[in-house]
Amino acid sequence: MKRAKEGQLGMLIYQEKKFIFRLDPMAELQTHEGIIQHQNLINLPWGSYVESHLGKPFLFLEPTLRDILLHIQRRSQIIFPKDIGYILLRLSIGPGKTVIEAGTGSGALTTALAWVVGPTGKVFSYDKRLDMQELSKKNLIRAGLDQQVEFRMKDLSEGCDEKDADALFLDLSEPQKYLDVVRKALVNGGTFGAILPTMNQVSALLEGLQDQHFGMIEVCEILLRFYKTVPQRLRPLDRMVAHTGYLIFARPLMDGFEE
Repeated sequence: MKRAKEGQLGMLIYQEKKFIFRLDPMAELQTHEGIIQHQNLINLPWGSYVESHLGKPFLFLEPTLRDILLHIQRRSQIIFPKDIGYILLRLSIGPGKTVIEAGTGSGALTTALAWVVGPTGKVFSYDKRLDMQELSKKNLIRAGLDQQVEFRMKDLSEGCDEKDADALFLDLSEPQKYLDVVRKALVNGGTFGAILPTMNQVSALLEGLQDQHFGMIEVCEILLRFYKTVPQRLRPLDRMVAHTGYLIFARPLMDGFEE
């Protein structure tokens, strides 16, 4: 039976409210529905119910990556988990991979990349704003993933310090301006991706990809619809997570090769 250990991330749920925290025997969780001592959670089986000092029942679970991403501190719009999932798949991110991202933001994608590459991989994150990188560092430390990430406070137009990266992702407003940097930073056959909010930005990037001799180009968007989980009344919910951004993927081709 899997049990919670000191130092792990834990999650308590009351109705639809989620609380994510690191288990510390000297700490307590204070909520409007009562207080719960961390020491009463350590060594407790995941999936247990616990009561606050007011007698309110909380469900105790280990948070998923999705839970962590949706509850990070943010100062900017994050890339949604529905998009992150496909980004990880499309860029072939896995244990031991080296990944570069530019446009750190609040660190949602940074967190997911660090989670997937694991302790044998590395994520290099570029941003011009110190405040964003400091916030991302806090989010990574909270998730216990900070050792997998190195930050570069640098404009990408100055180039990447790393070479032969397995994948590179841009969350910048004009990614076509940096395709020469992308090509120099990626290993032969590496994967490139970007996210953009509008079609005119996508068109500009597509022109740049053609000019810079990229192939295997793909543009898509991910739409997510949830369903009411009542067997007798199974139907879509009234709201859905629709357009959040256009995803663009490509791979640099060798000189002289025509797709």
